[in-house]
Amino acid sequence: MHNMPSAIKGIKRRFWTFKPFWNHRRNSIFGPKKELAVPHSSQMHYRLIEDMERHGLDIEDFEINALEYQTYVRDAGELYAKYHLYHTLVRSHHFIEKSLEHFVAAQLLELESDDVYVDVASARSPAPEIYHKLYGCTTYRQDMIYPDGIRGNVIGGNAAEMPLKDHFFTKMALHCSFEHFEDDSDIRFIKEAARLLRTGGRLCILPLYLRDTYTIHTDPAVFTKQEMPPFEKDAVIYCARGYGNRHGRIYDIPHLIARIVNNMDAGLSLKIYNIQNAAQIDRYCYLEFAAIFEKGG
Repeated sequence: MHNMPSAIKGIKRRFWTFKPFWNHRRNSIFGPKKELAVPHSSQMHYRLIEDMERHGLDIEDFEINALEYQTYVRDAGELYAKYHLYHTLVRSHHFIEKSLEHFVAAQLLELESDDVYVDVASARSPAPEIYHKLYGCTTYRQDMIYPDGIRGNVIGGNAAEMPLKDHFFTKMALHCSFEHFEDDSDIRFIKEAARLLRTGGRLCILPLYLRDTYTIHTDPAVFTKQEMPPFEKDAVIYCARGYGNRHGRIYDIPHLIARIVNNMDAGLSLKIYNIQNAAQIDRYCYLEFAAIFEKGG
């Protein structure tokens, strides 16, 4: 299927969205599965914070400045309009969430003109261009959909194996993409980020998806049995019709510690930010937690 023209892929994918065929795909996934995720709630949110504190994780509240966000959107507006997907989403709830993620990441990273920044799993995001314009930093974009290797400021290939020398970047970010890192690529990427960051450098991951159960969301319509992503046996698999993605990992606190914290390079520290007021920007915004990894001396 990877070598098929995109139009043919689309036809095959629409075929598999019909319920009987979708169920057939669903049943090919090994192990127990569910079709409805546990509803998130404010009670779960507070339990997660308590669990992080109990495990000794560094957590800090972060409040979005609504006026500064509006200024950011105004200043970045022309660049968002250049990108077809974002141009069609302007004024939609989805656009507000995505632009809010870009804004908050820039705030937490404290981007400056002398930074060398990479947008990891960037795909068709305008974030690198916006960050260059608004903050003056040198920007790169990385994604496995780009041709392998380095072409100008475009880096193709696996994010966990970038063809770059040590200490290349001062700042890195993933906007709504870390959850799609399959198998052990989340672990391997954190190790790679530690290699690539300079002393004092930062990596931002947001949203950091957390729940009280370790889960992986998937849509069986987007892969064949031969292309099935690897699913951890200790994860609850949610088969979500219309999700449109192969893999979306949501950590519980024990798995966050086991997979990420326990595999961090000794020079990395982690702080988790509790985003307090995203819903006040727009009630459909779902940014709740962000992670900042910092490279010590």
